[in-house]
Amino acid sequence: MTAFPDGAGYDEIYRDFSWQIPEHLNMAGQVCDTWAERAPERTAIIDLTEGTRRDVSYGDLRAMADHLALALRDRGVARGGRVGVLRSQDAWCAAAHIAAWKLGAISVPLFKLFREEALRSRVEDCGAGIVVTDAEGAAMLAPLDVAPLVPEATDLPKGRCATADMAADEAGVLIYTSGTTGKPKGALHAHRVLSGHLPGVALSHDMLGQPGDCIWTPADWAWIGGLFDVLMPGLALGVPVVAARMAKFDVAECLRIVAQGNVKNVFFPPTALRMLKAQGARVQGLRTVASAGEPLGAEMLAWGSEAFGLTINEFYGQTECNMAVTSCAALFAPRPGCAGKSVPGFDVTVIGPDGWPCTGEGDVAIRRGTPAMMLEYWNKPEATAEKFRGDWLLTGDRGVMEGDFLRFLGREDDVITSAGYRIGPSEIEDCLMTHPAVATVGVVGKPDALRTEIVKAYVVLKPGVSASAKELGDHVKTRLASYSYPREIAFVDALPMTVTGKVIRKELKARAVAETTGEDV
Repeated sequence: MTAFPDGAGYDEIYRDFSWQIPEHLNMAGQVCDTWAERAPERTAIIDLTEGTRRDVSYGDLRAMADHLALALRDRGVARGGRVGVLRSQDAWCAAAHIAAWKLGAISVPLFKLFREEALRSRVEDCGAGIVVTDAEGAAMLAPLDVAPLVPEATDLPKGRCATADMAADEAGVLIYTSGTTGKPKGALHAHRVLSGHLPGVALSHDMLGQPGDCIWTPADWAWIGGLFDVLMPGLALGVPVVAARMAKFDVAECLRIVAQGNVKNVFFPPTALRMLKAQGARVQGLRTVASAGEPLGAEMLAWGSEAFGLTINEFYGQTECNMAVTSCAALFAPRPGCAGKSVPGFDVTVIGPDGWPCTGEGDVAIRRGTPAMMLEYWNKPEATAEKFRGDWLLTGDRGVMEGDFLRFLGREDDVITSAGYRIGPSEIEDCLMTHPAVATVGVVGKPDALRTEIVKAYVVLKPGVSASAKELGDHVKTRLASYSYPREIAFVDALPMTVTGKVIRKELKARAVAETTGEDV
């Protein structure tokens, strides 16, 4: 699936690519059983979670998954049942997903930073009766009507557990969208989903799977980015995956993990890159860096080239259909502000209200037919139907096609309309981040009687550093379009963030509206 022709260019690869998905497929076989049979001593996971290094082989991982699967079966887990996984990055987290898939059950990743109601909403929505966790997670689950299973504290049955014969289109994993309030939607994916990720993951790391490759991400494995952009593709490709707990990104800890794990390939969310840049960090010895979540601009790409000695490859996707667009410095030069080109096997473009590809700004959409696309939202047929416009899955993002490149403008409700101009907030945020006084920033549109909206920036300054609103406004004005600089800048102590480290612009937008109306937020 990822063995692209040697010496082939992007255009040739994209033109000649076709999906080869077998009728029967179980992800447990892809990420564990096949390698355990072929090379049982090969390193699967480098576990740094206790501060010391423990190499877990594919043979070890299969034994862990087999024993855990037998314990789950003894507790009534069967084909189609839902098994929660509430653990940080560690070998047992990987084994828990594999164990569920071996039984034909559906694994449900859960995040350790969730509080009671966030956990309750997901567990109750999917009907998970059992959650594989650790001692900390078991305490978190105590108020819920769910049975925790802590492998380290359980006398697990010994022996082999046969891997269920699954259709490629049968459900294997249920991943909830990242919102922490309200009723989150669960994107139900089939066992083919991992195959759908492999081409994009390989390209985003300049042909992942080269000798010496070893991959890590600070992103939690509870999210699709950690689970299916790093952990499972690494295991499937035979690339060692580093596991390390990092509840909150820390630059010094990041450098330790990279050195101790001999990491060569990293998926850094933009927030992590900004923190590395803010502290002047240099990460040596990496072969590739990939990033997704928010667009990087020319300044951040230039910094990355200096800090890492390589070109950061951006990619684009979402929980419902991930790894759909990517850059690949090994095949083509990046275009600053663009996420990249469609991954082979994906048809990504912008469409108009009529459901047809359009020139200019439109809705970023992905055509049906890729194995990375969800089956449905769990128990939400109306929401599933609303997600599509004809043959196209709507991402909810706005963008522009520049030849083969996708330029991401922002979420549909994030794009700012000012004096007739349509302004994406990400480019302004990226520009402000290049100012030496700025630690982080969020940009939204604030209602304005004359211009419809003005650009408003909420800025967190670095400790002990000062800057004026005029200075920051001029910094943007001299680098971007004259109409897109922030006409108002507010200095704040912190920004509202999601658990995945993205700025919650809708909360900043509500604050900006309240400033106009005089109401409390």
